[in-house]
Amino acid sequence: MVKSERPKLVVGLSGASGVAYGLRVLDACRELGVESHLILSRAAVLTIGQETDLAVADVQARADVSHKPGDVGASIASGSFPTLGMIIAPCSVRSMSEIATGVTSSLLTRAADVTLKERRPLVLMVRESPLHLGHLRTMVRLAEMGAVIAPPVPAFYARPATLEEMVDQSVGRALDIFGLSWSSVRRWGQDIGPAGQEA
Repeated sequence: MVKSERPKLVVGLSGASGVAYGLRVLDACRELGVESHLILSRAAVLTIGQETDLAVADVQARADVSHKPGDVGASIASGSFPTLGMIIAPCSVRSMSEIATGVTSSLLTRAADVTLKERRPLVLMVRESPLHLGHLRTMVRLAEMGAVIAPPVPAFYARPATLEEMVDQSVGRALDIFGLSWSSVRRWGQDIGPAGQEA
């Protein structure tokens, strides 16, 4: 059996609004030559139907490997399976809360727990607003455990002209955390700002 030499990234989509973020993570992985391992939560399947015209099979086809949410024996459920880390985009409050407790009930949250215990980057693009104190305390707990809380906040300094550009900027900045530089990101001092000032 020939082992893949490509870096691997675990990509989770939970049931929060914002499926576009996860889709673009998968697209970016393909462009960057990163092997993507996808997990869709059961709620994410519902959100895909509400927010896109895609079938679940279309989303799964964007990934190199697609795992079933109940398959807790999958490769990505083990710390011995080498990855760059994991991103959940979007990340629901429910998934975030389950990860924070360590009591995981699905492959999505199990893979996140493994990522934390192996001290690999875990990026959570949390989609909720406004946040109550319980949400904030959960985020603090996760940050103390080593997770990166990265809500998809628009970067208006990049002067996005479309929703797609706003999504790509947030996704690209999240991928920076894994050392992945995606060409769709507009960077201060390069494309925009002092050194790359636009006319």
